[in-house]
Amino acid sequence: MTVAIIPARGGSKRIPRKNIQLFHGKPIIAYAIETAIESALFSRVIVSTDDPEIAQIAKNHGAEVPFLRSEENADDFATTSSVLLEVLEQLSTNGESYTSACCIYPTSSLIDSKDLKNANEQFIRNKYDVLISSVVYSFPIQRSFHLNAANLVELNHPDAINQRSQDLIKNYHDAGAMYFFNVQKFKAAKSLWEGNIGAFELSELKVQDIDTLEDWKIAELKYSILHP
Repeated sequence: MTVAIIPARGGSKRIPRKNIQLFHGKPIIAYAIETAIESALFSRVIVSTDDPEIAQIAKNHGAEVPFLRSEENADDFATTSSVLLEVLEQLSTNGESYTSACCIYPTSSLIDSKDLKNANEQFIRNKYDVLISSVVYSFPIQRSFHLNAANLVELNHPDAINQRSQDLIKNYHDAGAMYFFNVQKFKAAKSLWEGNIGAFELSELKVQDIDTLEDWKIAELKYSILHP
């Protein structure tokens, strides 16, 4: 069995109440919940939160909130892994056992149920310990540079500066949307970054960090393009 876990803390700082701010007319967390439910992949869709208002909104959109998050996992320093472990341990205490799970971030409003299904199929087919959502860097990182102590440009990869862009290896980064993982392996490692890790590639149109109001507006624009 597979469980979906959506971590949604109440104390977001840069965009207050971010996880329940209206995004194209409904709380942004509703998209992650409804996408998970629509995929029909999960026996339960659980929201982990410390916030009663988020809990009620999550329930209104079809998720379960069987318990509120502990104080330890409600501060700015709580990690995704510690939150996931808390949920899985609580479920285990209640006699529930899951072979795999999927963490979906509450602001993942741009992915859809087809993405979840395709990622799950890739996760199972390749027998990964973890499958992370990913996106390719839009500009070759081999062209990157930093500023030294004298505030002058220094290339990070000087040997690659004269190579053609198409000859450079593609590099990816975490898209921050979803993670499928083997529960037993995750409990042992206590990390999503150990073991056999695969990457499910998303298009740049479906990926957007939302840390500022400008990010939020870009995400809404991308959503409008995806859903004309």
